[in-house]
Amino acid sequence: MPVNPELLGREFPPTPPYLVGREKVREFARAVFAEAPEHHDPEAARALGYADVVAPPTFAMVIQDLTLQQLLAEPDSGIALERTIHAKQSFRWTRPIVAGDEVTGRITVTGVRAMGAGAMVTSETVIADVEGGHIVTATSVLLIGGEE
Repeated sequence: MPVNPELLGREFPPTPPYLVGREKVREFARAVFAEAPEHHDPEAARALGYADVVAPPTFAMVIQDLTLQQLLAEPDSGIALERTIHAKQSFRWTRPIVAGDEVTGRITVTGVRAMGAGAMVTSETVIADVEGGHIVTATSVLLIGGEE
């Protein structure tokens, strides 16, 4: 099945709240070689005005992945993971993610473009705190190859 062009404009429900843990931030920081003290040491983060350790910018992908899983699980999407390449990623920040934040993500498909037998699917995930305050908008472009 080719990628469904009717995905364009589709919004998915918000993810369940995700509580950002201090150790998860530290683990992620180690994994991406983010060595700045504010990613590991709560006192260093507090000295910069944050309540706890600050997640590296790409930590937003942890939340965005939850929303992309919703898209990939959509039965009529025509998106097959085995034919998918994550081609582009960008972020528009309001503020950093900090340990102790409780966040949700909500994905909207903002582009579907046929490319030969495949397609390019663009989506935006708005990550917000549980009060609705914007933290970051993460935009992904997926290239989906055509069926053999």
